[in-house]
Amino acid sequence: MKIPPEGSEEASLCATVAPAAIQQPKAYLYLITVIAAVGGFLLTYDIIIMSGAILFLKQHFELTPAQVGFAMTSAIIACFFSPSLGAWLADKMGRKRTLIAAAGIFAISAVGTALPRTITEFNVFRILGGFGVGTACIVSPMYIAEIAPAAIRGRLVLITQLSNVVGALISYVVTYSLSFSGNWHLMFISTAIPALIFLVTLTSVPESPRWLIQVGRIEEALASLRRITSEEEAQSEVRAIRESLAAVKPGLLELLKPGLRIALIIAVVIAVLTQFDGVTILLFYAPTIMQKAGFSQASKAILVSLVMGGWNLICTLVAIWLVDRVGRKPLLLVGSAGMAIGLVAMGIFFHFHLTGPIVPLTMMFAVAFYAMSLAPVSWLIMAEIFPNQIRGMGMAVASTALWIADFAASFSFPIMNAFFERHFGSTAGVFWVFAAVCAGTFVFCWKLVPETKGKTLEEIAAWWRLPAVQQESSGIKADAMPSPLLEEPE
Repeated sequence: MKIPPEGSEEASLCATVAPAAIQQPKAYLYLITVIAAVGGFLLTYDIIIMSGAILFLKQHFELTPAQVGFAMTSAIIACFFSPSLGAWLADKMGRKRTLIAAAGIFAISAVGTALPRTITEFNVFRILGGFGVGTACIVSPMYIAEIAPAAIRGRLVLITQLSNVVGALISYVVTYSLSFSGNWHLMFISTAIPALIFLVTLTSVPESPRWLIQVGRIEEALASLRRITSEEEAQSEVRAIRESLAAVKPGLLELLKPGLRIALIIAVVIAVLTQFDGVTILLFYAPTIMQKAGFSQASKAILVSLVMGGWNLICTLVAIWLVDRVGRKPLLLVGSAGMAIGLVAMGIFFHFHLTGPIVPLTMMFAVAFYAMSLAPVSWLIMAEIFPNQIRGMGMAVASTALWIADFAASFSFPIMNAFFERHFGSTAGVFWVFAAVCAGTFVFCWKLVPETKGKTLEEIAAWWRLPAVQQESSGIKADAMPSPLLEEPE
């Protein structure tokens, strides 16, 4: 389905004044976007450091498979709660100050995980760090979406994903460099460096103009907008934001109303499917999988993972180039289909115990489709699909679902591996299960996910409030939104 085209009768019902597209976005806009996107860098840098360090950590503390699973996922426990905390803080004290607090928390965690006396202490600091990255991972894309012009919002928000991938790549370099000595202490202390950079540079970015208007600080919002657009466009955008704020009341119950609850369903399901697509697990456990594929030496397994990180970066750059050209929905459909094919092939290789270059090459195939679809677009959809007043709350619910799914998928992967190896002689079944999930993702995105390319956040918010008959008359096909979900607004 598509948001009503500009100039149509349905679009006029949205009652918004869209700002003109900025022809030459100022370097300042990209600069503050890059700074805010460092929150994504912290997330993947920390995850990949853990994926390499676990090879040495499990020997140092003599961990059981269950303890390995918990150590790998302990940070995610905090992410069950940090989205709600982050959304509340973002609404109370602003997006900027919330990001600063998240950076400080993560820096403390970095030191603690580098110097633990027991695995319990290690897990406690990992959980603390989870509060930092869990907060940053929803507030960073939220902030970028709220400062970005509609015409380039997709590519700007996807800079967060690019930051994720760069973080993973640099993390692979660090873990590979330290893998020869096995110094996992330095692996974890290195995570404090980007956290401190994030903390310092955030002091130079402006507050979100949409949040400033939400709390009644209109002049500050105008001043913020004037730094990235013209006076006329700034005034127009302020009017549109104020009209949008008047149309929706803040509060959790607002998310459950007809129309908006469909937006919530889409955000939550996409978030969950993103973690159960299997490719996330491939990246998370890449060194371990490479060891099973014949690269038994830890440094070689991490080196193959480093190549995978570089490939992920290239594919993410392609996604940034495509997202505002072809749209969100086509990327999701092509990506989920490609991931399913790649995972089926991975299962076949492990079923027949094939090893060597064919395994990482097939992983690269699956990762390519993931990096150009679900990885970046899921966070983009969460950041733009909700109205201003409840964006934080909506993203918090979706992000909490994402982290619960992440924990379940990551924690269960070693156990699933052991189960299929014990009962079926290989881990092939794990990949085939994830391939089936990708097939389900394709169907869900085809049926329910809207196309939001080129629309302002206020237009998207207003579209959910249109009655069913007006949504259908805007060109939405009957099979694009099942009739039971199309309900008249209360």
